[in-house]
Amino acid sequence: MVRNVLIGLLSIALIATGYWAFQEQGQKQVLATQAENNYQRAFHDLAFHLDQIEDQLGSTLAMNTRRQLTPSLAEVWRVTSLAQEEMGQLPLASIDISQTEEFLYNLSKLTYRTSIRDLDQEPLTDEEYQNLEQLYQLSKEIRQEIRQTQAEVLANGHRWLDIEKEITAQNEPRDNTVLSHFEVMNKSVEGYSELEWGPENAAMKDINGQLKKALNGKRVSKEEAKEIASDYLNMSQNAAIHISETGEGLVYEAYTLAIDDPEHATNYYMDISVQGGHPIWFMQARNIGEVNVSLNEASEKASDYLKNQNFEQMQLVDSKQYDSVGMLKFVYVEDDVRVYTDSITVEVALDDGDIVGYEAKDYLINHKERHIPSPSITRDEAKAKLNPRLEVMEEHLGLIKNDIGEEVLCYEFYGLLNDETYRIFINAENGEEELVERMPQAESMHQYQS
Repeated sequence: MVRNVLIGLLSIALIATGYWAFQEQGQKQVLATQAENNYQRAFHDLAFHLDQIEDQLGSTLAMNTRRQLTPSLAEVWRVTSLAQEEMGQLPLASIDISQTEEFLYNLSKLTYRTSIRDLDQEPLTDEEYQNLEQLYQLSKEIRQEIRQTQAEVLANGHRWLDIEKEITAQNEPRDNTVLSHFEVMNKSVEGYSELEWGPENAAMKDINGQLKKALNGKRVSKEEAKEIASDYLNMSQNAAIHISETGEGLVYEAYTLAIDDPEHATNYYMDISVQGGHPIWFMQARNIGEVNVSLNEASEKASDYLKNQNFEQMQLVDSKQYDSVGMLKFVYVEDDVRVYTDSITVEVALDDGDIVGYEAKDYLINHKERHIPSPSITRDEAKAKLNPRLEVMEEHLGLIKNDIGEEVLCYEFYGLLNDETYRIFINAENGEEELVERMPQAESMHQYQS
């Protein structure tokens, strides 16, 4: 009897063990399938976005107006950021793709910074067009390699998990044709760093040098930088944050962070200075849907965001919409004077109102305690210097830099002349005309008065 009971219990145990092993194996298969699907999705999305980069760069070269160029350059930035993220999701640790990664990173930063530049005041130069042409040719080579890689994967059913196993086992997959295409791609862009990036790059180097001098405060560690990023982006402390030090090409020391965004399954990219732990810029790479948020609502969200980050006395001075993104420029206000040198640009997604971009270099470089003098001439005396046919719509005091880099207090006037909107700065000390700008019709500033 006891023997029969023991045999029965043993049988039950064997069945339970077999069932558990079956369940365990099933779970492993599910996880493996999910991992392979994620790799395949990242790879094919990467191929699609590298295609888009070439197409969009080609379209940009054919454009001739700021109205078209700015959103086109912004689209190159967006797609390039997505390609960066997708490349980072693939198991490519065994091969050198540093040149490709650097190419995408710099292309992303170049197109972003050019897209937020006022191309009416600073249009693309011949050198910059030549550089875009070279970048376009390089993007063709990248596209060709990724297409060949994609064809290889589809034709032969290559599995990324198998490639990852080779890498994990420390086997050199030298005969792996998929990885060899990535190596060829990397070599094809090695020469891109020899490009002359033109006045924009020279100006950026100068700005970076100024930023290095302006940064202050104690040095922060990588862990401290992660905490700053989490607070700045309002993310949980357990968000996945990948951090590295910026390359030697950057004048100032900074950390570059990639932060997983659990709400959108995409990444934020961010630079934080080592000196002082100041967030310099960040951007979120994701597809932005249809417009559900007005530009006015976006302005309020951006203003609230700056207040939450302890930027007080900031006033909206410029508001633009590019597709589904609102680009908003704020300047510091002191004693009712707009300090145009101390500016921050914020981008808001118009599908859900998320903050998806931020740039604060000008603010970090220029913000300081300053004594702003009282005007030597009256507002009416300054207004008398204007074209009498100009219909003045809005008046302010503003601090700007003149042609030789000196800060000058001005009366700032927005007005209409022949159905065109102009912004004119009259020196508040001597009545001289310091700056005249024609504003695009859609950006008449009296509509955005704060």
